[in-house]
This record gives sequence, C-alpha cells and structure tokens, in this order.
Amino acid sequence: MKLIDLHPVGQKVEIGTVHFSPEDIVRFAKQFDPQIFHVDAEAAKESLFGGLCASGWHTCSGWMRCYVSFFEAEEKRLRDEGLEPPKMGPSPGFKKLSWLKPVFAGDTITYSVTPLGSRTLSSRPGWIMNQVLCEGHNQHGEPVVRFESAIVEFE
Repeated sequence: MKLIDLHPVGQKVEIGTVHFSPEDIVRFAKQFDPQIFHVDAEAAKESLFGGLCASGWHTCSGWMRCYVSFFEAEEKRLRDEGLEPPKMGPSPGFKKLSWLKPVFAGDTITYSVTPLGSRTLSSRPGWIMNQVLCEGHNQHGEPVVRFESAIVEFE
C-alpha cells in the first residue's frame, strides 16, 4: 500500500490540533527563539504583534508532532485491518514556508496535510517521493502556517 492509496491527491486530511498556552509558548521560545514577543507577555503588548505569540518554529513543530501521531495511528489502523502500511522515510526538505498570522497565547491550531503528487525516483529503485501541502488554521478558521514538504516512501 502506498501513501497516495490512503490519501489521494487533493484530499485534505486533518491530522490533529495543538493548544498554545502562554506557558508552552514561553518554554519553547526561551530554548529556541528568545525574541521578546515570545518570552515576555507584558513586553509583547508593546511589540508589533500586540501580545504574546508563538514562534513560527513552534507552530511548525506543532504540525510535525501532529503528523507523527497521525501516521502512527494510521499504521496501527492499517495493521489492525490486516494491511501493510506504507514505509515512510524522512523528508528531504520543504519549501514555500509562510507564517500567515501570529499564533497568540490561547490559540488552538488545527493542522492538515493534502497530498499534491507522487513520483517514483529513477535514481533510487523502490523509492517514491511524495509532495504534500501542510497547513494550520486557528480556532477562527484563519490560516496561520503553510508550507510544502517532500516525504520519502519505500516500497
């Protein structure tokens, strides 16, 4: 079974949600992106954003956490149905990353993946390169993050 068999091109699949609490935003930012509007709620009020908001990298990390959990559940579901799940590998990269709207403290982001296409790699027999659109929308339905990613699959 291939990824494209599970989720056809153009089929958007919700993969999970993440709630961004003030504590989580500050904890992530202090370690990875210590800009003032990510680590200090009072100072953030005077910033361009007007309030404490998550690092874009935190927002992307939320997508990855949801994707891994989603695919682990898919693997289990398929095995329970007696099917062999696709053998997924790493991503060789992403492109067109856009942080479209700040993710503020208290926001809940729903993440999705939409397959864009799939091709066999002639240089690597048995390998497939999947292209997917990755997105996140806040609780108001507003897009906050979008990027395209490649995902290797092994036959």
